[in-house]
Amino acid sequence: MSVYLAEFIGTAILLYFGNSVNAATTLNFSYAKGSGWIITTIGWGLSVTFGIYAVGSISGAHINPAVTTSLALAGELEWSLVPGYIIAQVLGGIFGATLAWLQYLPHWGKTEDQGAKLGVFCTSGAIDQKGANLVSEMLGTMILIIGLMMIGANEFTEGLNPLVVGGLITLIGMAQGGSTGYAINPARDFGPRLAHFLLPIKGKGGSNWGYSWIPIVGPIVGGGAGAALYYLVFNGGTNILGWIAIAATLAAIFYAIFEESKKA
Repeated sequence: MSVYLAEFIGTAILLYFGNSVNAATTLNFSYAKGSGWIITTIGWGLSVTFGIYAVGSISGAHINPAVTTSLALAGELEWSLVPGYIIAQVLGGIFGATLAWLQYLPHWGKTEDQGAKLGVFCTSGAIDQKGANLVSEMLGTMILIIGLMMIGANEFTEGLNPLVVGGLITLIGMAQGGSTGYAINPARDFGPRLAHFLLPIKGKGGSNWGYSWIPIVGPIVGGGAGAALYYLVFNGGTNILGWIAIAATLAAIFYAIFEESKKA
């Protein structure tokens, strides 16, 4: 199996389970409706775990363009592989989200809330404040990448690593996901958002494309900053792209603080 097909399959597994968790806890007449944020975060953590188990030995199971670009920035992946990885991940996200739509096919028409239906597929700010939303996605993904690199620096009993990564995803969701729904993964948001746009979902409303750049730019830049900071602290240096990612993250933080101060 090629690494690109592996990334497609791994990301499809992630989004089939993840979007299905969202549907189960959100859509009308679902037995799991109202189960709450704890169920959501644990479900997404396990979704990542099984995506990694499926294809980790083939492609490394990035299943996230921010992971792919961060590893390339750190010199652990050839840049020539990056476009193919990302395309496969986005297509896998579309396919996985489509399967989740099919899983709950009769529930869409029974759910009137357009925002709830969109939230099954993709993320948005709990408070619509773009600067703060961007910083939230940057910080969440920065912690994800640093955490992945810390996990990779340790030895685990064979087969345990994916569970540890899933635990990290669950923790990020519990601690930081309340602000934006913690996309921390451009394919996780853009692929299902595109599926929402294309699928014949009754009464679905718009796909909120005005927000869509945040879960793309935030994770890519924040992930790059995370990789740069890890190598700066543990290996004594980083490259020019790493410094650019750190600078961009700091600029976004200062802007978000300034934006919030004007409201005081």
